[in-house]
Amino acid sequence: MNYILFDGPFRNNLLPFTFTRPVADIRVGILTIREKWEAYLDSTTTTVTEDYLSEKYPMVEMEENIMINASYLPNYELVEMIKNLEKNQAIFKDEDIIAFFTNDTQDHINFSTYEVIEFNEDILRIEHTWDIFSKNGEAIQDDFNLITKDRKSKPIPSSNHVIDSENIFIEEGAKLEFTTLNASAGPIYIGKNTEIMEGSLIRGPLALCEGSAIKLGSKIYGPTTIGPYSKVGGEVNNSVLFAYSNKGHDGFLGNSVLGEWCNLGADTNNSNLKNNYAEVRLWDYQTESFAKTGLQFCGLMMGDHSKCGINTMFNTGTVVGVSANIFGSGFPRNFVPSFSWGGHGGFTTYLTKKAFEVAEIVMARRHVDFTEQDRAILEHVFEETNKFRRE
Repeated sequence: MNYILFDGPFRNNLLPFTFTRPVADIRVGILTIREKWEAYLDSTTTTVTEDYLSEKYPMVEMEENIMINASYLPNYELVEMIKNLEKNQAIFKDEDIIAFFTNDTQDHINFSTYEVIEFNEDILRIEHTWDIFSKNGEAIQDDFNLITKDRKSKPIPSSNHVIDSENIFIEEGAKLEFTTLNASAGPIYIGKNTEIMEGSLIRGPLALCEGSAIKLGSKIYGPTTIGPYSKVGGEVNNSVLFAYSNKGHDGFLGNSVLGEWCNLGADTNNSNLKNNYAEVRLWDYQTESFAKTGLQFCGLMMGDHSKCGINTMFNTGTVVGVSANIFGSGFPRNFVPSFSWGGHGGFTTYLTKKAFEVAEIVMARRHVDFTEQDRAILEHVFEETNKFRRE
């Protein structure tokens, strides 16, 4: 069967992260949503997404296809139902479409002709940016169970202080000495060729993905995901870094999400709680205004390729777009548009020529090419977000 993941109705709620990727390629837990579905289905997947992303993330259509809403995270019960779908059948939860069998992948499907199958079990769904960190603990546990099933962990070196070792899984090539690992509140997954440096204090749930590192004397509170080839230092609480992003020095990051190729300068701090303990409001790209989150704790949402200088301070509930460069004293405003250059004193436009030069250098350091596809996507984002920039 051919499985195709589609963005669904919450794509715009997940900006700025979906400016540069389909919903399916958001990381929550240990794996991206796509990696979860492919592991459960034992099959590759392709994507229906925005036109400007489709060259990098193409769709492969066959005579018979099962379309899956990528905002839902898989579990065994749902996957079994999907594998058993037949022509003109669709799975719904309440009034939301989860998956359907089709010979036609066009946008306008007439579900009135379909047999509706209700899915009544609990299931994780990513509908808002803050779901990425607020639902991360459950996602880490689910991924941990999936990845480690019927496998044996590498031994934990004896110099480490360990609580609940049965909840710790170490992949090949990982290095860790003289750390404290407390897995009593959730699993700790230590991926392939990772490193936890001496003196670090880790409380699960934690996902330390392939090639990533936790630096000397770090304090990591779960649920936290450190995506592939990322580096983290200082204090981190309930945050998700997608991949290739760095918070390499002292400073606090809490209840936050960083995309790919982000860098936080030394002693960068974010607030995750307002002084009056009020509900946090976040910039909403859909309404182009600030919207309620229902959360008391919510920190920084930073899109791909954005960076900040040393001693940067982010207020509670700050949204930073794609390819922004922030520096200087004082708090920048709570919404920093994509391709902005500046800080508390104001912003100018970060021209694509300069932004692309930096992206090429940064990615080359990790032996990753900045491709023409990447360039075209970021050029589209630059044009699409022009209305938010004011000088």
